Amino acid sequence: MCEWVRLITFAKNGIMRLYPIHTGNFKLDGGAMFGVVPKSLWTRTNPADDNNMCTWAMRSLLIEDGDRLMLIDCGIGNKQDEKFFSHFYLHGDDTLDKSLAALGFHRNDITDVFLTHLHFDHCGGAIERRADGALRPAFSNARFWSNENHWKWATEPNPREKASFLKENILPIQESGQLEWIQRGVDGMAQNAFPHFDVLFVDGHTESMMIPHIRYRGKTLVFMADLLPSTGHIPLPYVMGYDTRPLLTLEEKGQFLTRAVEEEYVLFLEHDSVNECCTLQMTEKGVRLKDTFTFASCFGE
Repeated sequence: MCEWVRLITFAKNGIMRLYPIHTGNFKLDGGAMFGVVPKSLWTRTNPADDNNMCTWAMRSLLIEDGDRLMLIDCGIGNKQDEKFFSHFYLHGDDTLDKSLAALGFHRNDITDVFLTHLHFDHCGGAIERRADGALRPAFSNARFWSNENHWKWATEPNPREKASFLKENILPIQESGQLEWIQRGVDGMAQNAFPHFDVLFVDGHTESMMIPHIRYRGKTLVFMADLLPSTGHIPLPYVMGYDTRPLLTLEEKGQFLTRAVEEEYVLFLEHDSVNECCTLQMTEKGVRLKDTFTFASCFGE
């Protein structure tokens, strides 16, 4: 079941600003990304290449509020070897550093890194490899936010997810002393660390993945992580083969989609290579896509 955590956030003074951060594209097998859904259906929204691979974004979100600068997820990073990256066909001109620089920021400006979960395409950029081979946090001045249940799940991985939880992405965070916990409320709601910011905990994709809900300019912007990777995943049965508990994902996703329509959420899509944001509507076939748009066009930035 879904659970909520209320975060009492950032500095109370100053104007909060949000910025999409593009860190590059990669490819994953289309069948794995859509589970039991036939290829003849999912290719209508996510065309595949000759190797059955589809292109996916690794899109982060930067929150500037007073003297705090929080980055939600940080892409795949660049410290793995050529063999590892050859499986994922990294492409595109965007990088984390390039996107930050375009906004006048540097990774040393980041005060907080919020990790929705610890799969390599979401947290790989958190750790860098020095010239001498040593591993260290890529954000030297930041606190890293995870939660205890997911951390245990990731550091004691099951065989199904072991290839997604890379110890070189995870253990150096804790060893640095920069790791902090988000507390999951027993009753589904708990007060914690940040203003303008709630977190939904879901367990279908992986244990205790965190979905930020950010109150911004009169709207609720939801950072979807892997609960809804793309607009192509909106129909309820379109669940990734990577999910550890697909039936639970169906339940969690169904609850979320209904609420997203009722509350008119703006969904920020981490992995959709074409669409940054979307809204949903209820139809006779269930919840479906309403509109797609850029973050800037939605919020006038």
